[in-house]
Amino acid sequence: MKRSAIIARARTLRRKETDAELLLWTELANRRLNGFKFVRQFPVPPFIVDFACRSKRLIIELDGAQHAQSQRDLKRTGLLNVSGWSVLRFWNDEVFKERNAVLETILAVLEGRLRHRSDGDGWIDGLRFAPARLSHASLRAGLSSLSEEGEGLAGGFEHGLHDRERCG
Repeated sequence: MKRSAIIARARTLRRKETDAELLLWTELANRRLNGFKFVRQFPVPPFIVDFACRSKRLIIELDGAQHAQSQRDLKRTGLLNVSGWSVLRFWNDEVFKERNAVLETILAVLEGRLRHRSDGDGWIDGLRFAPARLSHASLRAGLSSLSEEGEGLAGGFEHGLHDRERCG
């Protein structure tokens, strides 16, 4: 996908945000979270991520039920890690029911209090926070799984685009 098409798609996604994205955005916009600047529906080609703090290279993704047991999300996270981005994932339900805990977790990562891979209940192999500095063995395992499925890196990127992009 061309850069201009990715940017156009990101703009469309900003206008069609989910309720959970809107709620979290009200907390992140205009440096409301301890002065950290966030952008939403940010192109990290070939992906479009929900939120990003560029200065800290942190991506925040909100996941609905369609992401349960999604191997594509695991691959996407691995590829973003290889590109130097840390990825923090929350369920939409967590944003609605535990917003303060979500914000505190984001701050813990931004302030360096949470630096290591973090496992949580119910997500792909429990992975909830994937720092950019995963071990080489973890990265090799994640990238080799792309090849095993016959997707290769380009196919993994292409298929890893946000679900809303495929659903229109």
